[in-house]
Amino acid sequence: MTTQRETLQLRPSVLRWARERADLTTEDLARKVKLKAERVQEWENSGAISMAWAERLAAATHSPLGFLFLSFPPDEPLPITDFRTRAGHAPPRVSVDLLETVHAMQLRSAWLRDELIDTGAEPVQLVSAYRPGTSSVDAAQAMRAALGLAADWASDAHSWSDAIGLLREHIEAAGVMVVFNGVVGNDTSRRLSPDEFQGFALVDEYAPLIFVNNADYKAAQMFTVAHELAHLFVGQEGVSASESLLPSHHEVETRCDGIAAEFLVPEAELRALWPHVSAHADRFQDIARRFRVSRIVAARRALDLGLIDRPAFFDFYASNRTQGDRNSASSEGGNFWNTQRWRIGVRFAASVVRALKAGRLSQREAYALTGLKGDTFEVMPSKLGISL
Repeated sequence: MTTQRETLQLRPSVLRWARERADLTTEDLARKVKLKAERVQEWENSGAISMAWAERLAAATHSPLGFLFLSFPPDEPLPITDFRTRAGHAPPRVSVDLLETVHAMQLRSAWLRDELIDTGAEPVQLVSAYRPGTSSVDAAQAMRAALGLAADWASDAHSWSDAIGLLREHIEAAGVMVVFNGVVGNDTSRRLSPDEFQGFALVDEYAPLIFVNNADYKAAQMFTVAHELAHLFVGQEGVSASESLLPSHHEVETRCDGIAAEFLVPEAELRALWPHVSAHADRFQDIARRFRVSRIVAARRALDLGLIDRPAFFDFYASNRTQGDRNSASSEGGNFWNTQRWRIGVRFAASVVRALKAGRLSQREAYALTGLKGDTFEVMPSKLGISL
């Protein structure tokens, strides 16, 4: 039996991998475990480390303890397609935060799939409904029809930020989980990087899921929702990232971009509006107000349709990308139940509570699925408006 003080002989390359996996320098890790950087460097040079320090190293780097005992650093590819390639370059390194987030959402989707099948639910009609060769115009119309939305659906919202909430409600009502979160689970010390990814989609005929990185600029999040919705419609799951909200060079991403853009700002309507607003100093605000999108999305759509050139878009983007700003990790925790409404979603929360009450799910399993603890499941129905 290994004692806490007993020195272990682990592989230096694996110890180094754990640190680099968490995107930490030697000095960063030393500060987290409250040691001198020289001591951390000794671990990585010799592999000699006590059990107690191995446990602290695993916790500090968010690595499974068992991984540190491997002979070689493990390969941890994304379990879904990585669509983040830009202009032929390899995608950015996958962080442990993104990996954990994808795995957590896969766990939710897998559980809900079984729950829905066991309770006699029907498949979600929107998933993989796209037919090859369908135009962006027809695909966007089909998506709106699947959500029960009219072409001018956004006119019911008072602002573009309200429109995000309205769209989310319709997507969830159609059977899709929608998660907005800017941190790993409920850990506000682990902020998701919007520079790494904006969102991802999990394709499942019973339990599809859209994840939006809530740490990203609010101005871009509406497009992310529509883009990931298009991924479900096309039937291609994966992680997405865009540079300055510009189109991707990947075929699937290009298709989803086109559908999302048409879904939010129909080409025919924008072309009809453009002669009346193109000379205005606040022309993108006029478009944004008409379609209930952010000014950034309005400018991006004008670029798509050749109404403005790239220099004009980049100038506008540089000065307006912070519209709505980004969430800080701490700002997400203002109202606990409002935060959970976005992080968990009413649809998924309702399924968890009902399964708990019916004995199909244990408290421990519910905690693992939601990241919540204590008596939250007792008060959740009233706080989130769940009818049982």
